[in-house]
Amino acid sequence: MSNSVLKPIENDPGVYRFNCPGCNHDHYVNTVTANGNGAKWSYNGNPERPTFSPSLLIRSGHFIPGYSGRCWCDYNREHPDDPAPASVCCYICHSFVRDGQIQFLSDCTHALAGQTVPLQPYDA
Repeated sequence: MSNSVLKPIENDPGVYRFNCPGCNHDHYVNTVTANGNGAKWSYNGNPERPTFSPSLLIRSGHFIPGYSGRCWCDYNREHPDDPAPASVCCYICHSFVRDGQIQFLSDCTHALAGQTVPLQPYDA
C-alpha cells in the first residue's frame, strides 16, 4: 500500500492532486506547463512528502476576484434542505505544501486557517 499523498492525473503528466483537509476539496498542482492564469509550481518529486512552490491560492464563488452574481452562499441559503450542495461553498484556501505538511495561511476561510497539518495518503 502506498503512502503517497498525491494522485497523478491520468493523461496529464506533471499534474497532481491531493485532498485538502482544510476545505475538503482536491487541489490540483501543475508542475510542467502553466495553467490558464500562468501558474506553474516547482515540485521536489517526493509523492510521500511533497513540497510545492509557490503557495496555492484557491478561491471559490464570491471570493473569486471580479465575480458578480449569484454564488453558492446564495444557493445554500435559499435551499437549506438540499443536502447535495452542502459540500459546495464559497471559500478561500491559501497554503504552502512543504515536506508533506500543509501550512494554512491566515486568509483561509475554513477552520484550519493558521494551522499546519500533515497531508493524508490519497486513497481515492
